[in-house]
Amino acid sequence: MALRILSGFIIAFFFSINSWAEEIQINPSHPDQYTVVTGDTLWDIAGKFLNHPWQWPALWNQNNQIKNPHLIYPGDTVYFFLVNGKPQLSLSGNEQPQLPTGSPCVLKEEDIKNGRTDFAFSENGKLSPCIRETNRKEAIKLIPMEAIAKYLISPRVVGENELNNASYVIGFAGEHLIAGAGDKLYARSITQPKSLSYTVYRAGNTYISPVNGEILGYEAKYIADSTLQQAGDPATLSITKSTSEILVGDRLMANAEQDVALNYSPRPPEHSIKGSIISVLDGVSQIGQYNVVVIDRGTKDGLLPGHELDIYKRGNMISDSYSAVKNDAVKLPDEIAGTLMVFRPFERISYALIMKAGQAIHVLDKVQTP
Repeated sequence: MALRILSGFIIAFFFSINSWAEEIQINPSHPDQYTVVTGDTLWDIAGKFLNHPWQWPALWNQNNQIKNPHLIYPGDTVYFFLVNGKPQLSLSGNEQPQLPTGSPCVLKEEDIKNGRTDFAFSENGKLSPCIRETNRKEAIKLIPMEAIAKYLISPRVVGENELNNASYVIGFAGEHLIAGAGDKLYARSITQPKSLSYTVYRAGNTYISPVNGEILGYEAKYIADSTLQQAGDPATLSITKSTSEILVGDRLMANAEQDVALNYSPRPPEHSIKGSIISVLDGVSQIGQYNVVVIDRGTKDGLLPGHELDIYKRGNMISDSYSAVKNDAVKLPDEIAGTLMVFRPFERISYALIMKAGQAIHVLDKVQTP
C-alpha cells in the first residue's frame, strides 16, 4: 500500500509548545528517581512525575542534561528534583569515565548515545582509539506502536454506499469456495484500474451517534491484500496476504496514497471537544490500557493525530429512598477514568489508544478536552 509519512510532525510540535502549554503540573506522589525497564514508554515515565504526561516536552525542553528523551534506554535511572521551585531531571550514566594510564578506551552503550567519539585522551595526553561496546539495547518509545500498528491503514471507515459501489469477489481459481494467501480471485468490473494494489474488505460495524442516532460512518474490515494480474470484467488478482478466509461477495478497493502519522506528539486539542466512546476494536469486552477504541469525533471536529482526551465514566442513576419526591432518581457525578490519544482520525469518528485506565472503561463513556 502506498504511504506518505508525515515528516516533521513531531519537530513542528516542539516549536509550538509555548502556544498551548500550561504551567507544568507535578504529580504530588512522584518518585525521586525511576529506573527504566523494558516495556516502558516515554509517556509512562512522564506520568510518574507529571499530572499530565502530555506536558513531557516542556519538562524535557528545560532540562539540558537530558539532551534527547528519545535516547533513554532500559536500565537508565531518571532523577527528579526541584530547583527554585522548577522541576529538573538528570539521567544516570552521563558522566564520562576517567581512564587509567595506559588502559584502552572502551565506549559503552551510554557513552555512544551521549555523543562520545571513537577517540579519547588518556592521562599521558595521547589520543587513543576506543573500543565500541554495546549490548544493542533498544531505546524506549513514546507510545507502544505495536498496539496500533495494524490499525494505521486497515480497517478503514467509509461513507454510505462506498462499499456497495465497489468491485466484489465473484469466484476463485481452481474452483475453491474460499481463498487465502497464494490463491487467485476473480472480481467484477476492474476495467480501468487506478492502482495495481487492491485491499479486500468486508462490511463491519455501523457507527452511530449516541446523541441523535445519526450514522457517522461504516467500518470496512480488512480481509486481505491483493495484486491486480489482469484488468477486465471479471479481473484477475493474486492474494498476497490475508488475515481470514476470503468469501464471494467481499469487496475490493484500490489502495490510494495516504498520509500515515508515525511520530506522535501527545497534547490536548486547541479547543474544547466533547464526545463519547462508541465502540472498541479487536473484540475485547473489557476496555483497559492500550486497547483501541472508536470515538464519535473526528477531523470535522478538529481532532488530529496525537490529540489527548480525558475519559469520564458516566455516573450511575440511583433511587433516593429518603426524598420527599416519590421515585426520585439522582444521577451521580461523572468520574475521570483514564486518558486516550487519537492516532487515526476520520471525518466524523476517530481511532484512539487508551493511554491510561484508572478504572474500568466502557462503551458510551464520555471523552473531553483535559
